[in-house]
Amino acid sequence: MGDRLKQKVAVVVGAGAIAQGIGNGKASAIVFAREGARVMAVDYRLEAAEDTKRLIEKEGGECIAFQADVSRSADCKRIIEHCIQTFGRVDILLNNVGISVKGGPVETSEEDWDSVIDVNVKSMFLTCKYALPYMEKQGSGSIINISSVDAVVVQPIPLLAYSVSKAGVNALTREVAIQYADKGIRANAIMPGLMKTPRIPVYAYKGVYGDIDELWRKRDARSPTGKQGEPWDIANAALFLASDESKYVNGQCLAVDGGLTVKAP
Repeated sequence: MGDRLKQKVAVVVGAGAIAQGIGNGKASAIVFAREGARVMAVDYRLEAAEDTKRLIEKEGGECIAFQADVSRSADCKRIIEHCIQTFGRVDILLNNVGISVKGGPVETSEEDWDSVIDVNVKSMFLTCKYALPYMEKQGSGSIINISSVDAVVVQPIPLLAYSVSKAGVNALTREVAIQYADKGIRANAIMPGLMKTPRIPVYAYKGVYGDIDELWRKRDARSPTGKQGEPWDIANAALFLASDESKYVNGQCLAVDGGLTVKAP
């Protein structure tokens, strides 16, 4: 256990894993707790948040689990209010949610478009909306939004709604960062590249990949390093942005991608 986040309270939205294993949000919640933060683990599936809570408490950390649908304003308000009621403050807000659908403008249904935008962008707007007044009152806070390299590069398969939503996350982050910079609040985004997480097989579309081993091989081959990143890579980047070590880092979109976004085609 470290003390880089000692006496801080962290809300991690999307702190569970969509399937068995550890994803970016779950890893971040665990790393935050290891560094002394009291963690509120939020997930659409309560059992997923409770599993993260169990792992944190097993290591001696402090965590509460909370169920919410972050595409709903009332739920986002409940998240922050419960955090304040439980811990008395909110120092770190990590937004780690995202869904995806395959398709371009013709193939993507209006319903799918709305769903992706609501979950991926609107949720972050809403959690910021309710957390920022408390952070402003405290005179401090760090907001970390998990975006994607898809915000700035085009992938081999069309992911229009997802890519647009993540570009929106980057813009949201910049706007919040500048508006609240003189109030002691920072906002930054992390753009993961090819990460080996439980959500990837869930969103591996039929006809694109064969078995799971082929999926991992193809993704490894696309990375300049020859291998995908791990959830802990995102967690460690989030830890830096959450800590006072990054006190002069604001409004940035940090690519954690092994060099993917600067690799020539």
